[in-house]
Amino acid sequence: MIRNYFLVAFRNLTRNKFFSAINIFGLSVAMSICLGIIMLVADQLTYDRYNTRRERIYRINTQTVNPDGSVSGNDYATSPLMLGEEMRTGYAGIEETVRLRRGFGNGWIEFEQNVNIPLGGFFADANALDFFQYELEHGDKRTALKDPYSVVLTKKAARKLFTQDNPVGEIIKVGELGEYKVTGVIKETDHKSHIVFEALASYSTVESLEANEKLGKDGNWDNYTAGWVYLLLKEGYDAPQIEREFAKLTKLHKPAPWSANDNRSYKFYLQNISEITPGAFINNSIGPFMPRIFVYFFGGLALIVMLTSCFNYTNLSIARSLTRAREIGVRKVNGAHRHQIFFQFIAESVLLAFFALAVSVGLLLIVKPFLLNLNFARVLKWDLEGNLFVYGAFAVFSLVVGIMAGFFPAVVLSKFQPVKVLKNAGGGLKLFSRVGLRKSLLVIQFSLSLVFIISVILLYNQLALFTEADHGFDMKNKIAVKLNSTAYDVLQNELKKQSNVVNVAPVSHLPATGMNYGDGYKHHLSDESGVVLSHYYVDHNYIDNMKLNLIAGRNFREEDGASNSNFMIINERAVKALHFDSNTDALGQVLFMEADSSKVEIIGVLKDYNHSVMMEQIQPLGLKYNPKNYSLLQVQYAGTYDNAAKTVEAAWAKVNPSLKLDYTSFEEEIGKFYETVFSDFVSIVGVLAFMAIFIACLGLLGMATYTIETRMKEISIRKVLGSSDHALVLLLSKSFAVLLVIAIFFALPLSWFINNLWLEMIAYRTSFSVSVVATGVLTLLVLGLLTVGSQTLRAAFANPADNLKNE
Repeated sequence: MIRNYFLVAFRNLTRNKFFSAINIFGLSVAMSICLGIIMLVADQLTYDRYNTRRERIYRINTQTVNPDGSVSGNDYATSPLMLGEEMRTGYAGIEETVRLRRGFGNGWIEFEQNVNIPLGGFFADANALDFFQYELEHGDKRTALKDPYSVVLTKKAARKLFTQDNPVGEIIKVGELGEYKVTGVIKETDHKSHIVFEALASYSTVESLEANEKLGKDGNWDNYTAGWVYLLLKEGYDAPQIEREFAKLTKLHKPAPWSANDNRSYKFYLQNISEITPGAFINNSIGPFMPRIFVYFFGGLALIVMLTSCFNYTNLSIARSLTRAREIGVRKVNGAHRHQIFFQFIAESVLLAFFALAVSVGLLLIVKPFLLNLNFARVLKWDLEGNLFVYGAFAVFSLVVGIMAGFFPAVVLSKFQPVKVLKNAGGGLKLFSRVGLRKSLLVIQFSLSLVFIISVILLYNQLALFTEADHGFDMKNKIAVKLNSTAYDVLQNELKKQSNVVNVAPVSHLPATGMNYGDGYKHHLSDESGVVLSHYYVDHNYIDNMKLNLIAGRNFREEDGASNSNFMIINERAVKALHFDSNTDALGQVLFMEADSSKVEIIGVLKDYNHSVMMEQIQPLGLKYNPKNYSLLQVQYAGTYDNAAKTVEAAWAKVNPSLKLDYTSFEEEIGKFYETVFSDFVSIVGVLAFMAIFIACLGLLGMATYTIETRMKEISIRKVLGSSDHALVLLLSKSFAVLLVIAIFFALPLSWFINNLWLEMIAYRTSFSVSVVATGVLTLLVLGLLTVGSQTLRAAFANPADNLKNE
């Protein structure tokens, strides 16, 4: 019986090649995206699953709590490193603990990398290799991380640094952190972990580095951002039992708040390593992970596109019901039951879905590079996992899509009554003749397509606004040079000697790139709370370099030297936030830092400019002087960028020839943040918009083709009676044009509502303007009418004799 279902289904699909091709191609386009997302989620679900003790391994996370007891939503994957030792020695339910401390080499995220440090990694306790079940190809994991200044490398890092296969015993220099002896090489496997590193250095090194001020102190309860703590619970113990002990610990060792006016408290909770990715979005991640919201976002968008494809199948199946009505009637007269007819149509849709699966796998090979080239994918090191589980999921997904696409047509067509359909094949389908289901589905498809089109236009306009807007400072003709442990003043003086260098200003970080430093400031030490100001560390060249407008007071002075650290220049917003009566009233006023009670005198006021990203309003700002915090040089040049780059390279070679130079265009660096945040969404929504409109047009093409085929005799008679080609095209296109207009009517308010959800979160935002609406509507109308027009023109110019010769 089942074999017969699929045999008949295959014959029906081959008999109606055009409609089958439309359905297969439409489904395969949508399925290729869905399969990509299945592979992405499957990849994330493999993280840390190799660890045989994963059910008992937890990470301690920190959570901020408001004064009223409510959770603030600021969760951190880090926690006080003191917790590890405290829990291991003081509580019976803990079998083992491991600390991983940041500060060894570069971080796992590719931003802010020091090109002169060859590695990225962490300081780790001696038992870390055994705890996380890392296997060593060379070395003894029981002792590899025991001695100070010892390091274990990944196999990939070892190949990068050394030519020999076994580098154990070799020495590597890691920036200013000193020289380390290689004591082990981790075996290369296909295991995936949420912890990403190239090297693990012995935690016993930290004490020496802290004593030499190479690292900040981490041995206190106030520092809950320096590292990560993992626990291995003993058999029979669970997370809630341990978390009750955390409550006692926070009362005993209450971490100090970030500032005097910060009256939040903190608590700790456990997160199983199997739940980190996909998982909740948490700050201070130790490695790449997929926030669960991304799964929902990608899945939701893919589902919308998938549904539009299923609508096509439903639409065309119902439209073709007229031609199959007699077949159904004959089957029922010969004894077929309704459930047999139902399963026949389900078999057809499932078979078609599996044909679409074969095509979609090919399309996925084309889509895969696009998915993996997204900024999010590269930063978070996403991959597309392929294994037996994934391929099984593909098959199940195709089965579900086939059933979902064919269910409604199977229900409708299987209930036809033999007497009616054999007497009048169209008699039972009059409910679909007006504004029925077919037309409603087409309206939904094109409404969703217009929502996608308008969303793409708005996202693109928003990205263009960010990258082209006037931030209030000059970003032209500048190169940003990372100092990377090079003396700023030596390089600055060398650059100033060059004829094409106009100005050189050392800074702590670039403006409008998503980086923010901040401190609280009080008028008096006795004040209960202060005002938080964002700040940059700069010198006397900065204001001229940026072409900022100093509207009151003076700049830092070169001859003042280190005493400039006693002064601060603020912006207009800071004047208001600090409740000064005027800009001149602020001059000479003394403020006290909340962090250490040191005082600074306000010597100048700047006109407001967008020092932070333009997604938020201009915030109170202070410019401060402290050479220890300089990390970049902003080099303003005359002439071309290429010549300026050669000048920078030559100056660097004189000052520090043993180190690599790392520089970039100032303007490009500022635009990189917006590109990272918005370009992915422009690309994703753009591709989905293309797919949605493409699939909708496929469905419209099928509907138009079928409708016109059923009216060919009518069209021929009209031509014989004198109707013009123009009148016929208008007649045939009119009903489809009405559907497009109805779709526009529904899509415009939906587009406005959906896009305002994210636009209202942005301070400087593009507008939902008439031009945006007109562009979206015109695009939809042109594509829709071209699709219909291709068939109406064919029908209008057909020879009437060919269609009426048998009448």
